[in-house]
Formats: sequence, structure tokens, C-alpha cells
Amino acid sequence: MKTLTSSLARRKAAATPDTTTPGTAPGAGARLGWLDALRGIAALVVVLHHFDVLRMLPFGGTIIRWNFDLGLFGVMLFFIVSGYIIPASLERRGDVRGFWIGRLFRIYPAVIAAFAAAIMMLPAGDGSVALLRTGDDLASLVANGLMLQDMLGVINGMNVTWTLCYEMVFYFFVTALFTRNLHRHSAPIAVGFAGAALAIGTALAPQLLTGFLSVRQLLLIVTPIVLAGFWGVLSGNRKATAAGALLLGALGLVLAALNSRAVAFETLMIFATMFAGTVVYRAQHGTIGRVPALLACGSVVVAGVLVGWLYNRDGVQDSTWTSGWKAWSFSYLAAWVLFGLFFLLRGRHFPKPLTWLGAISFSMYLLHFPLLRTIGPPLGVPPVPGSTLGKIVWTAVFLAALMAASHVMYRLVELPAQRLGKRIQRAADGRRPAAAAAGPDAVARTPEGDADSGPAAAVAAGERASGSG
Repeated sequence: MKTLTSSLARRKAAATPDTTTPGTAPGAGARLGWLDALRGIAALVVVLHHFDVLRMLPFGGTIIRWNFDLGLFGVMLFFIVSGYIIPASLERRGDVRGFWIGRLFRIYPAVIAAFAAAIMMLPAGDGSVALLRTGDDLASLVANGLMLQDMLGVINGMNVTWTLCYEMVFYFFVTALFTRNLHRHSAPIAVGFAGAALAIGTALAPQLLTGFLSVRQLLLIVTPIVLAGFWGVLSGNRKATAAGALLLGALGLVLAALNSRAVAFETLMIFATMFAGTVVYRAQHGTIGRVPALLACGSVVVAGVLVGWLYNRDGVQDSTWTSGWKAWSFSYLAAWVLFGLFFLLRGRHFPKPLTWLGAISFSMYLLHFPLLRTIGPPLGVPPVPGSTLGKIVWTAVFLAALMAASHVMYRLVELPAQRLGKRIQRAADGRRPAAAAAGPDAVARTPEGDADSGPAAAVAAGERASGSG
């Protein structure tokens, strides 16, 4: 009886959340609610940006447009959240193969489903879906399949998928740093990217590699490297994992530096922003001091504001799709302000509708533009309805249809794919357990709960013309 009581006590203790860790909230729902809420807000803001909600306002829309960019705000908010949670996911697992299986099954099934739906819904002449519609179907399929199209000179298969390229390269960086046991150096990396953005600005021309190589030649070089890298990180062998991660990280650095379609300061600030998000996570959990973290994040925020003022003018704003330096700088700053506010409130419970929006945010991101182009014309939009009632009805109809479709895709595609990924990971571990790719001190178990539960912070939203969509 005593043995049974001890066993039950041990089980109860193991099942009880640890609420003594500094900076953590008492329940998993509270701990993750702030991130879900942020994702929901970011997704909704980007949706409204592409919906052109500012034209619906009775007054003030033009003033807001010239001083604030909803697309850039939403995108940068997503990137901050991604930087916060993605390295935590890898380090919580301590398993590069498990991390990559989770990422691949988190992203690819939903993207494939969205492409299939968009191609079926939209006519060939609709430019928002270009997969297999560029005149070079093989290059389009391969580049978009690698999710590196925006850095390979290939048109995005769907105009909102440009951000996935930056997410993918960020995964390359994070994996390479982890296998080299350098992942804790997020602060100097973030400051380094931000400093490079300030120093280089627009001096480095976009897509330098495709100025010397054709798209197909570049694909012939890049594709084997990516496949070899993935073979390594999925192998479960320590040396092969480290080699594959290094290969992917080096490739990502070359492509980001020499062949991004965005202007240099924008590309560099995206990665500075994501690594600064990681700095916040590290400071919260005590692996970096608060003062160094504040200095690093402050430097990144200041750099993000300054690059807008210095460079987002004289025609460059046409490449970033912002109206000018104020729209860039104020939007970038606002993304950090909102993230900081929610971070301070992270111990509180957030409204369920807001966290639900976070859960379906990836599907909203993927589906909103094709859906907008599909249901708008039959309802006579564009042009924008002239009456206030017409604008309200059109907005309500679109958002209701989008949220319903996104919820269905989340339930029928995203969740089953994630469960399948977990089963495949367990099967792979059963056949060949993955070796730790870094030293034992590399694994920082996160009290934030399962970083992969809920929607992918890895997925930002926005239409790619370059920077803010």
C-alpha cells in the first residue's frame, strides 16, 4: 500500500505544472495564450491590409496610409513571435531531426492544400497565384517546393508565400547554430544583422546571383545542396546532422546576402528582428542577462526605425511597398511595442476568440488573398461599396467566409498533418534514435509548454512585392 501511495504521489507531482520558475505563468493556457493572441492580431491585420480596409474608413484612411503600413506591422509582428518561439522549439526537443519533421509537417501540408484550392478557384490570368503559371513550370515547382523562391529569382507561387522563404532561412540559421553550440549567441547575432542593415542600406543590389546565373543554373546548384542538407538533418546521425545543418546555414547566408529580392536593409532587418525575438526568450528564461538583452533588443529596434528614415525614400519605398519612411519606421516600432505589451501581460488569460484567431492564423494567411479574389467579383467588389452599410456588409461577409474556411482547413489539414508528423517522428526514433547534435548544455527546456502546439509562429503573413506586402 505504501508503495502504491508513493507511486501515485510521484505521478501527481510529475503531472503538476511547475509554477515556481521565475517569469512563468501558472497554466499552459495562460503561458501560450499571449502568443496565440499576437498571432491572431498579426494575421487579422495583414488580412485587413490586403482587404484595403483603409479605403473603407469614412475619414483618415489616407493619413494612416502615409504614416503607417498595416502589412509591415503584421509581418514584423509575426517575425518577432517566430524568433521568440522557433529556437525554443528546437532547444526544447534537443533533437534536430524531430524539429525538422515537426516543421515540415507543420507547413507543407497546409501550403499544398492552399495552392490546390487557389489554383482551382482562380483563373489562370490571376496574378496572385503563379505556381505552374510562369512559363517555366519546372523552375516554379522546384523553387516554391524548396520554399526559397524569393531568393532564387522565381515568382512566388502565391503572392503571400514570400515570408516563408525568410522563415526557412531562419530555420537554417537556427539549426546550424544549435549543432555548433552557438545558439545562445542570439544577442550579438541580432545586433550584427541590425548593424549590417544600417551600414549597407541599399548599397548591395538585390538578386546579384541571378544577374550572373540563370534561374535554372542557380537551381541546379542550390537544389542538391538543400537535399544534401536535409538528408543530414533528418539522418539521426550526429556528424551527418552537424554537416547538413552547416550546409543549410551557409547556403541560407549566401542567398540572403546575395540574392534576396528585397532591398538589403529590409532583408537584414528581418533576420535581426527574428534573432531579437530569440533574445527576449533567452532573457525571460535566464540564459542571458536582462541588461544585455535590453541593449540588444533596443539596438535592433532603433536600427529598424533608422533604416526606414535613412533608406526608405527616393523610390526605394516602391520596392518595400510602403508609402515612405514614416510608414516603415512607425509600423516597425509599433510591432515591437505591441509584442512588448503582450509579453508583459503573458501571465494573463486572453479572450478565447483572440486565441482562436491565433490557432487559425496560418490558414488565414494562406487563404485570405485567393478567397478575396474569388468571392469579391460575384459580389461586385471591386469597386469598394459606396455606402457605409455596403462597406460593413462586405467586410462582414468576407471575414466570416475567411474565418469559416480557415477553421475548416485548420481542423481537416493542419491538425491531422501535425499528428502524422508526430507519428512519423516516433517511428523514426524507434528505428534509429536521433543523437544529440550539440553538447548537453545546448538543451534549454522551455517552461512555455509545447512550442509547436497551436499555430505556427513560423509563418508570417503578407503579400510579397518586397518588404511589407
